[in-house]
Amino acid sequence: MAVGFSKKNGLTPDRTVIKVADIGYSITSADPTMKIQIQGTSKDFINHGVNPEMTLKAQWRDLSAMKLEGQKLFESNAVWNLFQRNGNYLFSFTSRALGPVPYKVAQIQKDLTRGEVFLHRPYFNQDKSIYPLAFPLDELLCIHYLALGRGAEIHACGVIDSLGKGHMFVGQSGEGKTTMARLWQNEPACTVLSDDRIILRRIGKELWMYGTPWHGEAGLASSARAPLTQIYFLQPSRVNELVQMDTTEAMARLISCSFLPFYNPEALEFTLGFFEEVTGVVPCYGLKFFPDKKVVEFIKNLKD
Repeated sequence: MAVGFSKKNGLTPDRTVIKVADIGYSITSADPTMKIQIQGTSKDFINHGVNPEMTLKAQWRDLSAMKLEGQKLFESNAVWNLFQRNGNYLFSFTSRALGPVPYKVAQIQKDLTRGEVFLHRPYFNQDKSIYPLAFPLDELLCIHYLALGRGAEIHACGVIDSLGKGHMFVGQSGEGKTTMARLWQNEPACTVLSDDRIILRRIGKELWMYGTPWHGEAGLASSARAPLTQIYFLQPSRVNELVQMDTTEAMARLISCSFLPFYNPEALEFTLGFFEEVTGVVPCYGLKFFPDKKVVEFIKNLKD
């Protein structure tokens, strides 16, 4: 389901503001023929009441004439590549189904405060609305902005229990994040923040976990947040068992399940220091679990 322009939802054709993890970013159409429309679960993160930290403009362009020059920082071997040119970031997005010319290019200042998004005009039906920041660009911008001393994104399921406490269940693909999210989904007074991606941030003296629009198979995403009180590293099993982990082991597991900009030394240094802080103050456990409702009661009955 997509969200269009109307007085009721507060959207305008020239400016839309999204807030993820208390980070606001706006997308503006610089071309009157481009109709912007928020899609999927991102519509639940629309928030025109914040001043955006990132200001982005979108327009049509024939990208076959754009030269992707500069230092290549990262090649995803999939949809996107990242270059650095004149001190700024250049994200390029290509689809085999469309052709060799990028369908989208984003030029972003290195401090992530401003940028331009160009969409290859021949690939799109200009009579239809479009979301210029569509995944994975929206997530990439958030990951890089967080890495500038603001937090980190983790492969995890996040749950707020009935007492308002935040439980983060960390794991690689296939280790049970979606299963855990579904087990908690209908628990009274509980909220599933995400079944796949959680953002961690320190705000003041508190560590917070946030939901994101970038969900997994369960399609669960919430813009809510909660204080982070427990971290569990998932391992499917025949029994429910909790094993306390030391800081070194927990930090290594967090790193393996995070989105690290390895090509940026300053961002990497911050993220590693942030994980050391998180694992030093938040209890971390290995959670062997059998995938039924008993594990939810098992977690609820744990003593602080």
